[in-house]
Amino acid sequence: MGRGNDETSAQTPPEGIRFGMLPELIGYRLRIAQIGIFRDFCTSMDEAEITPTLFGVLVLIDANPGMKQTQLADAIQLDRSSVVSVLDKLEARGLVERVRAPDNRRANALHLTATGRHLLQRLIPQVRTHEERVLQDLDPAERVQLRKLLGRLLLAAG
Repeated sequence: MGRGNDETSAQTPPEGIRFGMLPELIGYRLRIAQIGIFRDFCTSMDEAEITPTLFGVLVLIDANPGMKQTQLADAIQLDRSSVVSVLDKLEARGLVERVRAPDNRRANALHLTATGRHLLQRLIPQVRTHEERVLQDLDPAERVQLRKLLGRLLLAAG
């Protein structure tokens, strides 16, 4: 990921491309940062073939065993059909299982399998290393401030 010392600097644009007002827009900057962070994440997890979304789902199910698919959709901010697709992938890999919820026969309770728990425990240190790499140019106070500011943006957009 390219690093710049000036907060208004952007990556060197491809030759002949002008970005106009885009670099001034927080949404554009967030999206470009997200792409770079996701690219680094996927490279870090290459062997496990885990995306940020798949990792997030594993973490949420691990922290909330028995959660319903609708709760997962709300927590991860995906529509229900996308959650079904994600769960199909994880279930096919033997990482997650869907069990009929005892309190609602129309809903599925989600659980990590032993294989899913094992993979998650193996991935957590890799994710922490990735996170440190992405944030290496920020001091601890800047990291806290970034999280706080992003939280405020989420509230404003919600």
